[in-house]
Amino acid sequence: MTRETPDRREIRVGIVGLGFMGRTHLAAYRAAAANGRPNRLVAVADASSERLSGRAPAAGNLATGADAALFDPKVVRGYTTPAELFADREVELVSICTPTPTHVELSLAALAAGKHVLLEKPVALASSDVARLAEAARAASTQCMPAMCMRFWPGWDWLKARVHDRSFGRVKSAVFRRLGTPPAWAPGFYDDPERSGGALSDLHVHDADFVRWCFGAPRSVVSTGTLDHVTTLYRYADGPEHVVAEGAWDHTPGFGFRMRYTVIFERATADFDLGREPKLLLAEGGEARPIELAPTAGYDGEVAHLLDALASGRRELAATLDEAVGLARMLEAERRSLRTGMPVAC
Repeated sequence: MTRETPDRREIRVGIVGLGFMGRTHLAAYRAAAANGRPNRLVAVADASSERLSGRAPAAGNLATGADAALFDPKVVRGYTTPAELFADREVELVSICTPTPTHVELSLAALAAGKHVLLEKPVALASSDVARLAEAARAASTQCMPAMCMRFWPGWDWLKARVHDRSFGRVKSAVFRRLGTPPAWAPGFYDDPERSGGALSDLHVHDADFVRWCFGAPRSVVSTGTLDHVTTLYRYADGPEHVVAEGAWDHTPGFGFRMRYTVIFERATADFDLGREPKLLLAEGGEARPIELAPTAGYDGEVAHLLDALASGRRELAATLDEAVGLARMLEAERRSLRTGMPVAC
């Protein structure tokens, strides 16, 4: 693993929760170190003794590079509670990769202990809880960043740039789809909508955030379906006429995972499909051509971005808790629309 370089010192990392996302963060830190962003895993916290051994079976809906050999327990301290890890003076940056209901309180405790925080999505189901954390983070001397990985995903960052610079004119239509089978790697959590929020809050949240990032807050939302299979129409007073996102994890096992967008500009159409090579095609001038993308995932990008910010002392982040508050309020509007069948103002 890369150590300190002449212009960057090594940042010492702790990870709370060694499930699918915790292992994914671990792999992203490892990749960042290999690419010139010095960091070192010094501590982990998990209630599972198997996970603290440094080896655990992989699971999840994406191949992220996290393998069965997670770390060497001889050199990485293992704790059974987050509080013990927060009390570890060597830890500077904490990834919180635990179930959603624990996110806010753990982040508050980490900030109070003087740690930087990378917090998995969704921050919380209730916007009031997200707002409480955002207020505490503004008063903290350390950073707290929500892990909205699609902002850093190759092909999705390209789309954001094209929406912003209008290289192909304004956007007329944007359709996002994120579909999968019921998560099987955390029984008792994902199948409990009171804890996970269903696919709307845990899966569709990615596209909802990306819609807000690209086009701003909509005037209203209209949602149909269920918490586990939702389609939302985002209505703008001054924006694209057709913005839709579908998110579901109710497909029959064996279906796999789909992540796709199709965006129609005035002079081109961009189509991304995670399961295709090339993943991103741009139709323009009567032909479709591939757009070259970096061979990484958004998890690598978000970790690299935060490490760069900490190394430089920069406070501005590409994903903020204030944005997470707005996102949580929009998802609350989508849930109300699901219940009532009516448009809901955002």
